[in-house]
Amino acid sequence: MKSCTLIKVASQVVLLFTESCALLSFSSSRNTIVGSRNNYAGRHLNERPWPSEGANPSDQTDISEPRSALLNSRIGEAIRRLGIDAKPTVWTEFSRIARDKADIVNLGQGFPDWLPPKFAVDSLVEAVLDSAQSPHQYTRTEGHPNLVKQLASRYQKHLRRDIHPFTQVAVTVGASQALYLSLQTLVEHGDEVILFEPFFDLYQNQVKLAGGTPVYVPLVFCPYLPDNEGDSERSTGGEWKLDFNLLKKAVGPKTRAIILNSPHNPTGKLFSRSEMEYIAEALELANPDCVVLSDEVYKYIVHAPPVARAEDESLFCRGHVHFASLPGMWDRTITISSAGKTFSATGWQVGWCIGPEHLIRPIHQLLPYVQFCASTVMQEALARSLPRADDPYEGHDSYYDYLREKYMRKRDMLVAALTEAGFAVPNFSITPGGGFFIFARIGKGIQELVPEDRIFAANVAAPGGIARQDWALCQWMAEEKGLLCIPSSPFFSQEQAEKGVSDGFIRIAFCKSDETIEAAASKLRTMISDSQSPSTTAKVQLQFDN
Repeated sequence: MKSCTLIKVASQVVLLFTESCALLSFSSSRNTIVGSRNNYAGRHLNERPWPSEGANPSDQTDISEPRSALLNSRIGEAIRRLGIDAKPTVWTEFSRIARDKADIVNLGQGFPDWLPPKFAVDSLVEAVLDSAQSPHQYTRTEGHPNLVKQLASRYQKHLRRDIHPFTQVAVTVGASQALYLSLQTLVEHGDEVILFEPFFDLYQNQVKLAGGTPVYVPLVFCPYLPDNEGDSERSTGGEWKLDFNLLKKAVGPKTRAIILNSPHNPTGKLFSRSEMEYIAEALELANPDCVVLSDEVYKYIVHAPPVARAEDESLFCRGHVHFASLPGMWDRTITISSAGKTFSATGWQVGWCIGPEHLIRPIHQLLPYVQFCASTVMQEALARSLPRADDPYEGHDSYYDYLREKYMRKRDMLVAALTEAGFAVPNFSITPGGGFFIFARIGKGIQELVPEDRIFAANVAAPGGIARQDWALCQWMAEEKGLLCIPSSPFFSQEQAEKGVSDGFIRIAFCKSDETIEAAASKLRTMISDSQSPSTTAKVQLQFDN
């Protein structure tokens, strides 16, 4: 009995000792963490400060962030490359505003607010119900056989060459993943990747995730009239052009890839064949293995094609030139595209890469380690949709003709509303354009509407933490006027944004229903009429008299 009692007492002593050690360890760790917090607070001014000593925790915001000091030794390499000081983005910030304001008219993000064409929806329903093929299980990792055959057949006509469906095509989860995998298979640490600026903001961080360094080549904005000519109260539209000398300065032996996006997001620019020839020529200055990643997701939405047809212009996408079709460029190009923009089905998330086997094979090798396959059902639905899109549709020779006409009409609706409000827009009768965004120039009258306290106000989501003119205008319009557009600064490098290059532009989407565009036009008219109300005029007159 005594020995049992002794054993029980000893067990309790061991348990108490263990708990005491754990408590001491926790206390020591806590002191270390507090010390780390105190040391950290003064070094990272852009991050949320830790609570001051003696402060009531209930009066403080959540102190679980910033985590940089605590997680620095535990985060993965991908997060290190992106930067560990996570903050809101333009998309999270303006999505928040859209959620908080019930009556907002959203011309921000680029997704249509209507259904895909009926033949595409029918194709999806047929695929779902097809008990014979049953596309509800895994399919071939590199791409569903029915789809890669369709894509190879189409790109043979686009590029005027033979395309092998199983060795020169890779199907991905959207075009974003196609770009991601392409960069992952090409770029090593220290390699440089050329981005034409402004650029779709996803490009920059995908380059960093691959270990590369973005190198920016600014497109040059050329107004139709100098700002000191003509009506001094109105800015004019203009064109974005590629300066070959700037490109040559940026390209060098470390250049491993050039990302070309035509039609271009956010400007709507079509790169001309001569500009593409500049890019091809610049490859001679680059790493011998340098590859052009040609992002062509808007190729069927060329709403303002050049008057003269270019040599090697696509047979099916009027005004569009496939970079891979230029002499000698097939072997140095991965062509990237997707179904989302063309079929108004951005949620289908089916993208692809087309290129020579030596560039596509590494993507095939990487695919099974990212996901086993893109959705089989969606791939089968797209395989059935593609041939149907060539048939007559809604009084047009094909769905693609219908799509172009539809976007031309919507573009003109938005152009009229923006021009009336005082924005400057491209003259699409002389400036080629594609995609479904207008990169509008902020007119002088519009600039004066923005409250002064909003310009250069602190905003953690804005580039550099400062709301410059473009950001201040978009935030004011969204919060006060109920119209959501996207500022241009997130599409520029921080250096260019801080120089003010992006101050004068905002991006506005017209992939919206007629009712949405009409509602936006109404918001713009109200915004302008409010600024010209008697009370506002009286205030201005009073200031003038004083």
